[in-house]
Amino acid sequence: MPTLDDILENVGEFGRFQKQTFFVLCLLSAAFTPVYVGIVFFGFIPEHRCFSPGVAELSQRCGWSLEEQLNHTVPEWGGHGTGFSSRCRRYEVDWNTTGISCTDPLGSLVGNWSSVPLGPCRDGWVYDSPGTSLVTEFNLVCEDSWKLDLFQSCVNAGFFIGSISIGYIADSLVTVLINAVSGVLMAFGPSYTWTVIFRLIQGLVSKGGWLTGYVLIAEFVGSNYRRTVGIMYQLAFSLGLLVLTALAYALPHWRWLQLTVTLPSFFFLLYYWCLPESPRWLIAQKQNDKALEVIKRIAKGNKKKLSLSFQNLKSEDEDAEKLKPSFLDLVRTPQIRKNTFILMYSWFTSSVLYQGLIMHMGIASGNLYLDFLYSALVEFPAAFILMLTLDRIGRRYPWAAASVMAGGACLVTALVPDTLYWLKMTPAFLGRMGITMCYEIICVVNPELYPTFLRNLGVLVCSSMCDLGGIITPFLVYRLVELWHELPLVVFAVIGLINGGLVLLLPEMRGKTLPETIEDAENLHRQKKSKEKLIYLQVLTSEAAPATLNINCGSGQLKARTRSSYCHTGKQSWGNFTLPARVQKHSAQLGAHPLQRIIKGHQYPVPCLQHPY
Repeated sequence: MPTLDDILENVGEFGRFQKQTFFVLCLLSAAFTPVYVGIVFFGFIPEHRCFSPGVAELSQRCGWSLEEQLNHTVPEWGGHGTGFSSRCRRYEVDWNTTGISCTDPLGSLVGNWSSVPLGPCRDGWVYDSPGTSLVTEFNLVCEDSWKLDLFQSCVNAGFFIGSISIGYIADSLVTVLINAVSGVLMAFGPSYTWTVIFRLIQGLVSKGGWLTGYVLIAEFVGSNYRRTVGIMYQLAFSLGLLVLTALAYALPHWRWLQLTVTLPSFFFLLYYWCLPESPRWLIAQKQNDKALEVIKRIAKGNKKKLSLSFQNLKSEDEDAEKLKPSFLDLVRTPQIRKNTFILMYSWFTSSVLYQGLIMHMGIASGNLYLDFLYSALVEFPAAFILMLTLDRIGRRYPWAAASVMAGGACLVTALVPDTLYWLKMTPAFLGRMGITMCYEIICVVNPELYPTFLRNLGVLVCSSMCDLGGIITPFLVYRLVELWHELPLVVFAVIGLINGGLVLLLPEMRGKTLPETIEDAENLHRQKKSKEKLIYLQVLTSEAAPATLNINCGSGQLKARTRSSYCHTGKQSWGNFTLPARVQKHSAQLGAHPLQRIIKGHQYPVPCLQHPY
C-alpha cells in the first residue's frame, strides 16, 4: 500500500494548501518571540539611584543642574552611575535640615566627607526612564535584583516541565487558550508573585504550541521540502523579533506591551477549526479514514485529484519491528552515547549563548531598540546561508564554523572598549548570527543521528538541555555583570569554542540514509554514502492500457512497457516486463524477478542496480 510520501507526490508536496498552512503557522512562530526573549523589554534595567527625601527641594533652592545634584547627593557618582554604591546606597543624612550649603552640602552637614555613613535605599529608587518595566514597577534592583533572574528562569522552567509532561499530545485548543489567558493575566498581575506564576504557566504551554506548529508543517509537506520549511518556520521567529522591537519602541510601558503581544494569541483559537490534523499522525494512530479525508482536503486545496489507487494508506513503520525506547539506549552503545552527550552540550550552548547575548544587550549602554533591531536582522542571512550550505557542504563544518564564529565574536566584543561603538557591535552581531545558525543546524541534525525507534526520545532528552540552559542563563548574565560587565561574554566565548570542537566529532549526515537500527546508528561514522540506492517503479497508464513504468535510478530515468495486464488497483501481483537492453544486462543482480512486486499507481522500492543508468 502507498505511504503518505507517495500520496503527497501525487497531490502536491508543497502546493497551494501547504503554502496557506505554512503562512498561518508562521504567524504562530512569530507570536512566540515575546515569550522567549521579551525579557529584554519587559525587564529593562534603566539607570537608577536611591530616592532621598529633601534632595529635590534642595536642588530647586540651590538651582543645581541634574549633574550637579547627582555629584552632591549620590555616593560615588561618576557621571553615569555604574557603581553599586551609586545605585544601591545613599548618604545617611537629613537633606531637609535648614542651612545646608549649596556649594558643599555634605561638608555643612557632617564636616568630613569620608565619615558620611551610607545606608540602603529605604524610600525606594529614582529611575531614569520615560517608561516602565518589571524592574521599575517592582523595584527589582540591588538586593532584589535576583528576582528578575527568577522571572526569566520560570518561563524556561515552564518550557522544560511542559515538554516532558505535555509534549505534543496536549490538545492544541486548550494550550492556545491557556497561553493567551495567562499572558493577559500577567499584564494585569497585581504583584511580582502573581506575575511570575502567570509567566510560569505561559511557559508550560507556549513552547509546546511552537513545536507543534514546527512538526505540523513538516508533516504536511513532501520530504523534499521539509528542511526548507523548517528553516523558514524559524525565520518567522526572526521576523517576530522585528515586530517586537517596533512594538516595544511604540509602547515603553511593559503592561501595555505585554497585553498587545498577547491579544493576537486569541486569534490562534481559530486554527482548531481551520487547520486539519496531521495525516501522518492520524495514520500512526490507525485512524486511516480521517487521514484520507485530510488528504482529500489537501488535494482539493492544491486543485489536484486524488487517484483511486491511493485509497489505502499505510504507516511507514507498520511493518517495522516494534521496539520500546529507553533512556539506557541513549548511553548503552559507544557511538550513540558520544552523540548524545555532544548534542546535549550543543543544545545547552545554543540556549545559553542565544538568550545570553540578547539579555546582555539589554543591559549594555547603547540604544536598546537599535541594537536589538540590528542583531535581529543578522538572523535572516544566517538562515539563507544554511539553506545554501547544508546540502552542499554538509552539517559538521558549517556548524563548527558558526560555533567558533559565535565564541570568537563574544571574546572580541568583550575586549573592545565601549567608546568604539561600531567596532564593538560588529562582532556582537556576528556572534548573534553564528549562534542562530547553530540553533537551526542542531534542529536538523539531532533527529538524524538516532535510529527510528529512539528518535523522538533522543530529541526530547537532548533538547531538554536547551531549557535547562535557559534556566541558568539569567543568573549567569545578571550576576556576572556585577563583577565585570564583559565577563558573561568571556564565559560565552569559552562555551562556544568548546562546542565548535565537539561537533566535529559527530558523523556527517549529508547524503546518508537515516539510521533504522542501533547498529545503523553505531556505524554512521563509517558510512561513506547511502547504504542502498532505490529504483522507484510507478505505473502511469490506466488499467486497460499496457502499463508504462518509470525507473528512477540516480539522475537517469528509463521506461519499460509491460506485456501483461494484471496490475490491478490495490492488488500486488507479479509481472513480466520487457526491459531495455542496458537494464537487462544487469537484471540478474535483482534476482529471479528483476522488478519484484508492482502495485499500480504508486511507488514501490526495490534494490537498485550497482550500475546507475
